[in-house]
Amino acid sequence: MSIDRRTVLIGGGVGIGLVVAFATWPRTLSSDLAVEQGEQAFGNFIKIARTGKITVAVPQAETGQGIWTALSQIVADELGATWEMVGVEPAPLSGDYGNPLAKGEGWLDGLGVLRSHIVEREGLTRITGGSTSVRAFEQPMREAAAVARTMLVGAAADRWNVDPTECEAADGFIVSATQTIGFGDVAEEAARRAPPRSATRRQTKRPRLFGGPLKRIDGPAKANGSLRFASDVRLPGLLYASARLAPPGSELRGFDRNAAASAPDVRHVAATSQWIAVVADSWSRAERALKQADPVFSGAQTAVPLRDLFADALGSGDPHEYFSSGGYDAATRDARALTATYYVGPGQHLGLEPASATARSVNGSIELWAGCQAPDLMRASIAANANLSPKDVILYPLPVGDPAGRAMENEIGSIAVELARRAGRPVQLTLSQSVSQNHDAVSPGAMGRMTALLDQAGLPTAWQMRVATADGFGSALARLTDSELPAQLGRTALDTAVPPYSITNLRVQAIKADLPLRAGYMRGSPQREMCFFTESFIDELAHRAGMEPLAYRMSLLGANGRLARCLQAAARLANWDGGGAGSTMGMAGCAAFGSNIGLVATASIDQAQRIKVHKLIAAVDCGRVVNSAIATQQIEAGLIWALAQATAASPEWVAGMPRSRRMGGVGLPRIADTPEIRVQLIPSSEAPGGISGLGTTVLAPAVANAIHAGTGKRLRDLPFDLMAAA
Repeated sequence: MSIDRRTVLIGGGVGIGLVVAFATWPRTLSSDLAVEQGEQAFGNFIKIARTGKITVAVPQAETGQGIWTALSQIVADELGATWEMVGVEPAPLSGDYGNPLAKGEGWLDGLGVLRSHIVEREGLTRITGGSTSVRAFEQPMREAAAVARTMLVGAAADRWNVDPTECEAADGFIVSATQTIGFGDVAEEAARRAPPRSATRRQTKRPRLFGGPLKRIDGPAKANGSLRFASDVRLPGLLYASARLAPPGSELRGFDRNAAASAPDVRHVAATSQWIAVVADSWSRAERALKQADPVFSGAQTAVPLRDLFADALGSGDPHEYFSSGGYDAATRDARALTATYYVGPGQHLGLEPASATARSVNGSIELWAGCQAPDLMRASIAANANLSPKDVILYPLPVGDPAGRAMENEIGSIAVELARRAGRPVQLTLSQSVSQNHDAVSPGAMGRMTALLDQAGLPTAWQMRVATADGFGSALARLTDSELPAQLGRTALDTAVPPYSITNLRVQAIKADLPLRAGYMRGSPQREMCFFTESFIDELAHRAGMEPLAYRMSLLGANGRLARCLQAAARLANWDGGGAGSTMGMAGCAAFGSNIGLVATASIDQAQRIKVHKLIAAVDCGRVVNSAIATQQIEAGLIWALAQATAASPEWVAGMPRSRRMGGVGLPRIADTPEIRVQLIPSSEAPGGISGLGTTVLAPAVANAIHAGTGKRLRDLPFDLMAAA
């Protein structure tokens, strides 16, 4: 099946179908949107057709977090549009769509001054990650819509010979006291007008789209299976490939080329020191031939106890002072402090969609279809590996089927390009599920030693976190930019390591752990690890002081009223019983991504000695809510995903890779294991905060605290290990 790149994604609500294909992107790096006949472009984000259809160019990847809908909803609300006529297409690959929070969030810190300057200057920061999409683009997209609305109103007012202040945009029309005209009917005139130097925000007494539970634009296509992911691409003459990749720090030592090449329907066998691939008429034929090739890679074949490596780093590594206030050393001198050590093992993404990319070589240029969360960086990397200019690489970034961050990198894109060049035909490279697991860029995990000194009232006067970890996000960006891995830990590795509580003497020390694995980006990480350390330890201190955990937290949250309100609201909704001995309730809170969440978990240990989570009650302050349904969905999804990460067994690690397992044998929660979940969104006038990773942060400590309340066992390891409970 061939792909028509002229088709755009059209969607919305009742009566409007959802056609998902590929937008026409300019073949040169231009900030202008590609327009069809009858369409008018209003800046970099908005197109309006003569029919009244509004297309929003979304710069962020749709990973299931609902960003196609949320950003389009912001535009539609400010524009005064009707939701049924709103569609979406990926923004063109242009430096004008860089994530404006990339530098402020510390993403570029580990690249070095020169490389980070180049990445920022060339506009390569179009990255979907860190729960930043709405935070980064709400203001520019709202401003773009305000400008477009002002131009539409001005054009209508000129046509009617009235003052623009007498007109209003609503429901896809410009209306005055006596006349009405559709956006599409006046779009051409409006597009010819000079844009205003500034545009006021929309003021109206009519119902607003912002904040409402509008239906997701990608919902119908996902429900009927028509949404196209990387492995769904079909091109004329397409061949299929499977591959094996070298473990970290290893290389291909040998394989049986004749056995692979003589297998049925095999078209090509290719190998380098880092990979071997077979191209055939079908993927199953390619995979079967690859097994017959029996590739052998260098590297140790014995299991590596990663926990011991973290412990060694924590015990003997040279700590870097990440944060300090007051005088921790002076406060704890000659004093006996309380200490506890927590551990979070490296986590796999465990997505159902295996890594896939499709490449076609045409007259020296390359076309590539792949799911990716950093498309500009990926295109630059593909071009460098293929010895081409970036303008000769046309990348079609597709929706991503793994919301946990697996597509921050797509290392097989370059291999697909090389195979297409060698085969002389389009090639779709898809890794098997086991190989996808083996070469997952995992969250690095962490080990934290927590220390606190309590006053006579049982409250901490001194607090220290000493943590050993690696920088997953920084490592992913370093590989994408062909830079050295981060030399020390920074903000992307230690976000939320500083507790939200008011403690006079506070210190966070960080040690970079030298791990034999490929660390990468995962949503909600490292916030998940740091919150597990902090909220588990604060619970230990509350019980040590003989205080009720909620009251203990409240006494320390004077500087964070938003988090305090979330904890109180969650406790109210859950009928919090105090979390004392014999209770099955535990709580945790977190301030991350510009948002706050409080969670009360009800959990117990069943007769099979497994942790059973019964209820999860969350209260969330994420600032102004763009779409209440999506916000709720994302908190629920984050909680369920974190439950899987907390309860599924860790894999065995061999040659720097997680040993692959059948998905059915990983121990992931089933539908029957899903707890009752209730989420309350607390109204707020603050700027929108991130929510995609928010729910992942608090699940583990809340459940661990609930288990301690009910059994007296303190769970200090993730995934949970009842045998190691203190």
